[in-house]
Amino acid sequence: MSLSLALYRVVLPLYVGLALPGWLWKMARRGGFGSGLGERATLYDCDAEFEPSGVVHVHSVSVGETMLALKLIRAWRERDPAAEFVLAVGTATGHAVAREAALDLVRVVYQPVDFRCMVHRYLERFSPSQIVLVEGEMWPNLMAESARRKIPVQLVNARISPRSKKRFRRFASFVQPVFSQLAGVAVQEEEDAPIWSELGVDAERVVTTGSLKFDPGAEVSLRLRDEFVTMLDACRGTRPVVLAASTHAGEEEWIGRAVRESGGFFLCVPRHAERRADVRAALEREGFEVILRSAFRPPADAGACCLVVDSTGELRDWTVSADVVVIGKSFLGIGGQNPAEAVLAGKPLVFGPHMENFEPLASRLVAVGGATRVADAEVLSAILREWLESPERAGQGTAEAARILDRHRGATGRILDFLNA
Repeated sequence: MSLSLALYRVVLPLYVGLALPGWLWKMARRGGFGSGLGERATLYDCDAEFEPSGVVHVHSVSVGETMLALKLIRAWRERDPAAEFVLAVGTATGHAVAREAALDLVRVVYQPVDFRCMVHRYLERFSPSQIVLVEGEMWPNLMAESARRKIPVQLVNARISPRSKKRFRRFASFVQPVFSQLAGVAVQEEEDAPIWSELGVDAERVVTTGSLKFDPGAEVSLRLRDEFVTMLDACRGTRPVVLAASTHAGEEEWIGRAVRESGGFFLCVPRHAERRADVRAALEREGFEVILRSAFRPPADAGACCLVVDSTGELRDWTVSADVVVIGKSFLGIGGQNPAEAVLAGKPLVFGPHMENFEPLASRLVAVGGATRVADAEVLSAILREWLESPERAGQGTAEAARILDRHRGATGRILDFLNA
């Protein structure tokens, strides 16, 4: 056993003990209790004999990764309609999205907490034929136990942010024993490949496939939902819709103020729906009448209202209803959020200075005029005003943005080729 794994097994119980109260509070806010959360401790409701054994396990963490996992499974099932899967998720919101998808021959469970005894029970119960990690963490005990049982573990849609690269390189001697157990890594961009070799993965097992997330050819069709149109028409009057996508704390009022000054209607989709009360309070302090999607009612004053989408898994379809999209976590947060859905929908796109988690895509979009990067609220308001007054000018770069995504077309198929090789 490596020194890093031994140290991990000593530290993990301490970490879990300290993090448990906050984790339970978060699960309560996200509605996790009553969703089978005991599975995280490998406590299951049915007998092991009724479980799918010897099938592919796909591991995701939260909503974004779970939606990618579902996308991958759907494509896999198109190739092999009889294939069975276990989809193991890490959060209550991810679990809800996976269950709502209701895919045939897909058993949805929670990932086990990475204690050796729990991982052992999980692997004993299901005996996976292989484990596919979707942009997910590589848990050391899961990796070690899988290697001991000769269960291949592969990572797809892999990317390490510049900040994480520095951290991994600093502690390379500790993380190499974990990463070296990967049977293969499918990276999004060619420039992402070298770091995996540094971290202990054989270079021959690292392939460039493009991004599952950005593959436009495999996307579920974008659609304009009548329900959403009805809600927006009741709220916005004649104002064009500015969608703030996946916002984080503090950004709602910041972006909302800029949208109001530009003359647009503010449609806000927070990254975490359970923040609805905080978001509502912040926007009400800004003078908005806040209408929640979960408790929709016509506004008392359409000229002063905004719509907050406090639901999960609907961002793609709300994007279709927007005239302009502003990407969250790029102004007051660090890392940014996924711009691909706005590009796929052909929407003018703007984001802040912090899109580190989506480089080099973000910079490529800016370079071809497919997105605009702004630094502060004043500039954001001016850009939005210009675009809303001149939609033709706003949409000039959307075709170029779509061409940037085209380099990822077919990524889903290449990932399946990689997994089935």
